[in-house]
Amino acid sequence: MSTHFSPLHSEEKVKNSECCAIVNNSGELHKIARERRICQLYTPGLMPYATAWEWQRSLVAERKANPELEDVLLLLQHPPVYTLGQGADSKFLKFNPAQSEREVVRIERGGEVTYHAPGQLVGYPILNLNYYRNDLHWYLRLLEEVLIRVLGKYGLAGSRIPGMTGVWIEGRKVAAIGIKVSQWITMHGFALNVCPDLRGFDDIVPCGIPNKPVGSLEQFVRGIELEEVQQQVAIAFSEIFDINLVAAPK
Repeated sequence: MSTHFSPLHSEEKVKNSECCAIVNNSGELHKIARERRICQLYTPGLMPYATAWEWQRSLVAERKANPELEDVLLLLQHPPVYTLGQGADSKFLKFNPAQSEREVVRIERGGEVTYHAPGQLVGYPILNLNYYRNDLHWYLRLLEEVLIRVLGKYGLAGSRIPGMTGVWIEGRKVAAIGIKVSQWITMHGFALNVCPDLRGFDDIVPCGIPNKPVGSLEQFVRGIELEEVQQQVAIAFSEIFDINLVAAPK
């Protein structure tokens, strides 16, 4: 189900000369001055992976052709599917894709294999980092910060693990991140396990990290609803990236 994002509308935009957050090595947030960007938010609900993938590629191509176009954030869910980054090792699959009915897709993002399913909130930011900061580590840390802030809304202490990308709660990985950046325009993004069936992760070594269990927010907050978390992610994303996030026309 699509949800409507209400905190920021075009008539409520604040002054254009604002700031963007940066995270230093100690995890502290600071601000750098820049012009505040407009970002269109789409929440289409459940969408086949191939459809969302092609949508992202189209959005990126448009922004390469016209860098002045507004940014986009897609928040959605996928039917069950396994995706592997462009350099991912198939040894982290515990099944033979040629002899399985499971959907497996190799894509151009970084990282190893992961699993998507209903109940997992997937975010695909299409941002032109030339308007923010040309720094991939900065971008990855801010994506983590968005999710950590959302977890805090539910009284959960999200954490990072040095040398790894993602967000953990009590040693369980609840959010994976994998991106692709071309001409400083981003695609792919993050996957936050809200209330999915986690059994799909049993057939892989998630993100190629052995002995690190996968978790979900539902394990810590009973009855949590994805639509509510989606709203919190949109709010945190607009705050951390300091953008005007506007619900896209339906």
